[in-house]
Amino acid sequence: MKEMILLIEDEKLMRVTLEDALKEKGYEVMSFDTGTGALNALKHNSFDVAVTDVRLPDMDGFDIVREITGRNVTQVIVMTAYGTIKDAVEAMKLGAFDYITKPFALDEFLLLIARALEMKRLREENIRLKKDLRRCYSAPNIIGESPGMKKVFSLISNVSSLDTTVLILGESGTGKELVATTIHYQSKRNEKPLIKVNCAALPDGLIESELFGYEKGAFTGALKRKPGRFELAHGGTIFLDEIGDISLLNQAKILRVIQERQFERVGGTATLDVDVRIIAATNRNLQEDVKAGRFREDLYYRLNVIPVTIPPLRERKEDIPNLLEFFMDKYRGKLSRYVRLSKVAVDMLLTYDYPGNVRELENIIERCVTLSTGSVIGRDELPPFIENGAYAAKNRFLSDVAAEAEKDHIINVLKTTQGNKTKGAELLGISRKTLWEKMHAYGIE
Repeated sequence: MKEMILLIEDEKLMRVTLEDALKEKGYEVMSFDTGTGALNALKHNSFDVAVTDVRLPDMDGFDIVREITGRNVTQVIVMTAYGTIKDAVEAMKLGAFDYITKPFALDEFLLLIARALEMKRLREENIRLKKDLRRCYSAPNIIGESPGMKKVFSLISNVSSLDTTVLILGESGTGKELVATTIHYQSKRNEKPLIKVNCAALPDGLIESELFGYEKGAFTGALKRKPGRFELAHGGTIFLDEIGDISLLNQAKILRVIQERQFERVGGTATLDVDVRIIAATNRNLQEDVKAGRFREDLYYRLNVIPVTIPPLRERKEDIPNLLEFFMDKYRGKLSRYVRLSKVAVDMLLTYDYPGNVRELENIIERCVTLSTGSVIGRDELPPFIENGAYAAKNRFLSDVAAEAEKDHIINVLKTTQGNKTKGAELLGISRKTLWEKMHAYGIE
């Protein structure tokens, strides 16, 4: 399909010369000697590049620029015999791709057309990729049909459109980063940056300079000013992963940003304002850390505005079949290995408890697909700990099963009484003291 060029030039000799040169290069061209004719053509046609003279008999060429750049991705080149800096600045302010001054060589003109077409392709590719990214991070692409995951989907849907701070809780490998990414790409900030910070991976002495940036000369090795993660996230979202692992000193600095949306670079005196949404995550029990003095209570309450708890995989085993299918498809395609799981292997994978959660399940499937020598993955291809785990799960002591059932029953009764322990004890037929002891033993809060 030929690229379409719109040419607007009132000088006939120039218009014909440029039109012929463009057609020789294989472009389809529509040319006009007035702005009115070009604007009418724009109503019924789509152009890749528009080239317009600044001085037209019926209107200013800048009006053409304004009209085109305001409604589509067509690249505009402005040409004029009155080339001044003022005209160039005005054209670029209006969104023109570039500016060329008469007289010019045809080669220079055609090179500019080629560059404008490349820019249009890049812009369209960028738009497409952003749409793909948003679709990729829609909630349905987080796999799970269990009640626990449906609750997570509901929370994602409710909080995405808001600017509220979100605290994502869950064990390692449950998908906290995926949930944070989904919230960002479903929010109104999705055109702005999503900056991810793994707080646990940053040495305590570097966290402040990484988060807030630093000025030249702030410390040895600070050879030039460097923006911090909060600054880079301006207008978008910052995801503070493993926030429970940072020191009390740095917790105080993060607290200030959350409260005031202001900070100073290390070694700087200017206070910077930042417009950023904060999503944090941790695999720690922050309430316990607050009680133990390891985490600031005020920061905990600032972060815990909307908590999203992702259940561990062992508590939503009904999701494992869909996850197996997803990861098998992923690694069959990635590794070009057309293999399938045997029924025995599926049964063993369904029984295993996955202490590393979804990440561990994915790693197991990648390993099996990679190392498989036949078309079917059987018991022998699974890691030995899967069989041991499955055996242990099938051979649990009766006391363990009874304790688990008792714990679940207590939780359900307390949900019924909305946490009222006196009523709960009555329904359970035990004293309030016994209920308290069992809650303490089972870790029920």
